This record gives sequence, C-alpha cells and structure tokens, in this order.
Amino acid sequence: MQERLQKLISQAGVASRRAAEELILNGRVTVNGMVVTELGSKADPASDRITVDNKLLQFSGKLIYILLNKPVGYITALKDSQGRALVTDLLKGLEERVYPVGRLDYNTEGLLLLTNDGDWANRLMHPRHEVEKEYFVRVRGKVTEQQLKKLSEGVDLEDGKTAPAAVRLVKEGEHNDWISVAIHEGRNRQVRRMCEAVGISVVRLRRVRYGALSMGTLKVGQFRYLKDSEVRELSGNKPEILISKETKKPVHAIQNRKPASNRADSGSKERQTVNYKSGPTARGQKKGR
Repeated sequence: MQERLQKLISQAGVASRRAAEELILNGRVTVNGMVVTELGSKADPASDRITVDNKLLQFSGKLIYILLNKPVGYITALKDSQGRALVTDLLKGLEERVYPVGRLDYNTEGLLLLTNDGDWANRLMHPRHEVEKEYFVRVRGKVTEQQLKKLSEGVDLEDGKTAPAAVRLVKEGEHNDWISVAIHEGRNRQVRRMCEAVGISVVRLRRVRYGALSMGTLKVGQFRYLKDSEVRELSGNKPEILISKETKKPVHAIQNRKPASNRADSGSKERQTVNYKSGPTARGQKKGR
C-alpha cells in the first residue's frame, strides 16, 4: 500500500516527520533511483526501493518507544560532522532504527524519548497538544523573585515571546539555587535562552519530566522501553500522573527531591516551593525562615 514518503521515512526510524520533509525538499530521497522533491509523493514500501542519502530504507514494522537518561556530552542527532557522540550510541543491543523526539542540546542532560513512530512523535512535539516538559536548572549565584516572575510571564527572545511557564524555586544553596521551569513549547535551547534573557546564568540543565513521565530510578546513560500505558498516556492532550507498578507512587513526584543525581550541594537546604503559575509568594512571607 502506498504511503506518503515522509511517513515512510519516519517509520523506518530515519527522522521525524518534519525532518523527513526537509530531507525530501533537499533532494536527499530517491524512489527507484529517481530523486523526489515533492512532499505529496507516495511510495509502496513492499515494492519500491526508497533511499535516503543513498542508504536503502528497511521497514521492520515494529514500533519502538524508548526513554533514555541522556548524559552531558551527547547530541540528539543521527549523525554529526564533528564526530561527537550520538545519543543512539547509548542504545546498545537495539537493532531497530529510532530517532529522538525533539532535542536536548550537547550540554543538557535528562529525559529523552526516542521512537520510530512518526505520528506519535509529531503529536508530542506539536505545540497545540501542550505536552509539558519540566527542567531543573542549577543557577550560578542566587535568583531573585523578579527573575522568577519574568520567566513565568513569558520572555522576549529573538524568535518571539515565550508562552507563560510554571516556575518554582526548588532548592536554595549557599552559592547556587535550583529552580524548576516547565514549558509547553520546544524551541531550540529555549530554557537556556529564557534564563539568559532575565540575567540568570545556567550552570547545569536537566530535563526531569515529559508530560506525566519521569525517569524514576533510571541511571544516567541507561534506557528502557516504555510501557503500552505510558505510550497511550503521552498521546493524550492532558496526561494523568503515571503510577509506578513497583512503588505505587507517582513517578514524577519530584518536589523536595534533590535535583542533582546523588550529588547534593554543600551547605544547601530544601525550602518551600514557590509556584509562579499559581501565584508568587514573597520570600519574606514564608514560614520557618
């Protein structure tokens, strides 16, 4: 049966649907030896020979959904002209080709999804579905109430103003604070650029949640396959909290946990969350200070 080329490229695990469209427009796709540059073009994977960059596409028919705890020092791409390590290098033993859902930059760590299901990936990445991504940010120095308020209201960037974000102070240290920033958009380096725009210097950036899904006990550099229930929940517009079968606790219960994996800041102390999405609370009004 014939399908659109960009869908077939995505199903083969080469690239997301959007990236596949760019491959076609750039003349990097052939069908039976002929270069195809029209996005409406179709092919039959059972009878047509489809190549991308002269590599023949293989169709396993098996849909793969993976959660990876990405380390710093890996890029979310399938190849790199500079020879840097790829996130797919961490997927030892995986025969099927998958690609990242969205991106985490080279110096950002944490939760990354990979799949060969183009429809699922597009749904997660499209802004209209408002899938929330939460990041923990270690700040150089101290943050101010005004900086947090600006982040929560939206920040003017070179590519337009960001949507309002849920921002909270997670932990206050002697020399560094940790804040949480939850966004629905997926612009390039968005959280870093938002912080820079309000005068916050980012020391460490870690994605801790995607929709209702968190990494639980998954160690840095490790991956696991998503459960069917997790795949379905992430496909929804407003996913519910996922419950771990092992602990019977919400897998994204991160409040009052240390943001750094097994490395607490010296002299730091936990403090009450300030959630600017539901309304700011002045530092001087907190109890137990």
